[in-house]
Amino acid sequence: MKYPWHLYLMAVMYIVAGIMHFIKPRTYMRIMPRYLPSHKLLVFVSGIAEITLGICLCFPETKDMAIWGIITMLIVFLTVHFYMLTPEANIKLPKWLLVLRLPLQLGLMYWSYSYLGQ
Repeated sequence: MKYPWHLYLMAVMYIVAGIMHFIKPRTYMRIMPRYLPSHKLLVFVSGIAEITLGICLCFPETKDMAIWGIITMLIVFLTVHFYMLTPEANIKLPKWLLVLRLPLQLGLMYWSYSYLGQ
């Protein structure tokens, strides 16, 4: 084990999240902003990205590239999180929980960034 256990935990987290895009695609399609095209395709592509980046975190040759990919992906996913706050999204979750997801995204970005160059 070359890296700390929590880096591998992060890798597993992204791999599992990516797999869920294929197991429960409708869950992800429901939160897609209406202005984005091809929701099903975007859900599958994002799932592949999460799985790939999670795997790449585990290897020294690809770890830093995966970290930048994860940070970029999380920035792109912010559009979904902001969309979920709009009445148009019709999300049946408490508003405070949806708002809490925004700093969570920033925390995930920081967590990823903290492993650069290790």
